[in-house]
Amino acid sequence: MANDDLCFTPATELATLVRDKSVSPLEIMDAVIGRIEQVNPAVNAFCHVDFDRARDGAKAAEKSVMRGDPLGPMHGMPVSIKDLAAVNGMRFCGGSHIYAERIATFDAPMVERLKAAGAIVTGKTTTPEFGWKAIGDSPLTGITRNPWSLDHTTGGSSAGASAAAAAGLGPLHQGGDGAGSIRVPASFCGVFGMKPTFGRVPAWPQSNGDNAAASGPVTRTVGDAALMLSVMAGPHPLDNTSLKPAPMTMSGGCKTASRDFGSGGAATWAACVSIRKLPRYANAPRNGLSSLAQRSRTWR
Repeated sequence: MANDDLCFTPATELATLVRDKSVSPLEIMDAVIGRIEQVNPAVNAFCHVDFDRARDGAKAAEKSVMRGDPLGPMHGMPVSIKDLAAVNGMRFCGGSHIYAERIATFDAPMVERLKAAGAIVTGKTTTPEFGWKAIGDSPLTGITRNPWSLDHTTGGSSAGASAAAAAGLGPLHQGGDGAGSIRVPASFCGVFGMKPTFGRVPAWPQSNGDNAAASGPVTRTVGDAALMLSVMAGPHPLDNTSLKPAPMTMSGGCKTASRDFGSGGAATWAACVSIRKLPRYANAPRNGLSSLAQRSRTWR
């Protein structure tokens, strides 16, 4: 499979290809890293990356596949984390000069769960300072551009996550939403995002010191969001507001995906809706993508 195809293939499909040994985790990671290196200078979706550690994780994931080890539901899948959540060993700046040199020494609970399910963190995505604006600029990391048109805003505050999802910089992206911070940029960037029910995903430490924000998925397909939320959700001892018991599975793989609501009821998505994706552009200019719509009208 061509690198560009790998970058726009949903995680639900990639996970099956990995299990079938049709594609390796390292192939997926190399394709995603290559696309980040190509596109991120123009879009500014990632503020911190750790490609060496990501490749090491992909190599270890590949060895697990070849040994026949039990594999998690997200085995070998690249994932990004918004820079309001802690990832052990990575910068934890919150888009602010105040914490420009802070390095996290622990994983947030939902990051622990993503890693335990086999996901590999590629880096941190941008946010306005402390997530307090609905546009994508930060005094520390600059402006995040909408991949569809660089002179338009991504919305915010999960600006980097939404831009990364739209631009094919990996299939899975974590965002946070207190008053629209996933929903606004997901709609502006033409991808799928949702704010989970309060307490569905454990929050520690609270990104803004309050209970308004919730972590949720930003993806290109509903199925990928269901998979990601299934992994992140459930009670945790560090968050006494987290909902109990753990929800039923939210990932149906394709045709149906059940989603548990806080009241205990469940709903089912009729299909894994594939969100419209960016045109494939092999040679994205590093000084802008504003002519993208004129260069290609072919949607994947």
